[in-house]
Amino acid sequence: MSFDRARAPGQGPSGGHGVEVAIDAGSEGVKAGQVVLTDGVEPVREDWARSFGVLRRAGVECTGSYGAALTRHLRAEGIEVTEVNQHDKAARRRHGKTDAIDAEAAARAVLTGRATAAAKPGDGPVEMLRLFKLAKGSAIKSRNQAINQVKSVLVSADSALRESLAGLSNPHLFKRCADLDPQRAGGPAGAARHTLRLLARRIRHLTEEVDDLNKQIAKALEVSTPGLLEVRGVGPDSAAALLISAGDNPERLVSEASFAALCGTSPVEASSGKTQRRRLNRGGDRQANAALYRIVLSRLRWDGRTRDYLQRRLTEGKTRREIIRCLKRYVAREIYRLIVPAAPPAGPTGVVGSLGWHPEGIKRPDRYFAAITLASTLIRLDQ
Repeated sequence: MSFDRARAPGQGPSGGHGVEVAIDAGSEGVKAGQVVLTDGVEPVREDWARSFGVLRRAGVECTGSYGAALTRHLRAEGIEVTEVNQHDKAARRRHGKTDAIDAEAAARAVLTGRATAAAKPGDGPVEMLRLFKLAKGSAIKSRNQAINQVKSVLVSADSALRESLAGLSNPHLFKRCADLDPQRAGGPAGAARHTLRLLARRIRHLTEEVDDLNKQIAKALEVSTPGLLEVRGVGPDSAAALLISAGDNPERLVSEASFAALCGTSPVEASSGKTQRRRLNRGGDRQANAALYRIVLSRLRWDGRTRDYLQRRLTEGKTRREIIRCLKRYVAREIYRLIVPAAPPAGPTGVVGSLGWHPEGIKRPDRYFAAITLASTLIRLDQ
């Protein structure tokens, strides 16, 4: 569903205006019609799309943001959802941008097989982890800001107040500031006392929020992947970041190499002519990449086998930075085996693909394709 990032879910630029597009794979014909969309998940106009046949698949853009509710609705209806990435920029420069062009491009992306990634469902414990991490990150940022403001106020505060609070550790300093009486002094001195009191109480409240969110994250981790926290070097924050990257349906990752690429730990081919080399992968989920880095640093300090590996590779001429990259790749492989269930064995005359079982691994041809800007691309398979 080629969802427009600049709009709210289910609404067009003028009170809910959208475009539906159906593509006939045989004749390359295009049929477009204007429809009025309503709020929520109603823009999926399944009655119009189902008029072409049985709906099997849908392509959705921005499944993690504006298209999240629509993705959940389609999955609840038993429709397989494929995530559609940004359209080809060269084609956009040639043809321009309209709702109909975007909808057709999204339809063709799935029809031609260019878009194959399964969308994250966003309806399980990993989605809970994402929300808890979001709230925790903002709480920590606000708490750090308040702490810095307390120190800044003390620098220019009255000398008597500053000396009475000198030499205290942060916990004791915040406790003393929270108990200050702003009525004991007037003018700037009283304002400084009042400000310190408010900031200290804000810090205390945000600390309680962070502690509560840590407990909620630990509970969600136990529900999602019970054994993940038992891995050496893996803490709640690192585990949550890796699970969020994989999603509630980690089986969409077909191999541990795909998970490594998702985390940005797989080298990228950069060969040309007689030059054969690989370069550092700077893509992928950088939060997951940072989580793997923290795990490796922890193991380098506390795990004997990891330290032995470091010394062995140093003697081989590798730099510490290169060794850490290798270790991140190994850790990604270990984590993948914990978060992804074992794949079911293939049948005697077929294979299990990303879209289900197909005889000899060959998918049946798609006949019709429907799409809604803001919304979606929907496919009908021949009977």
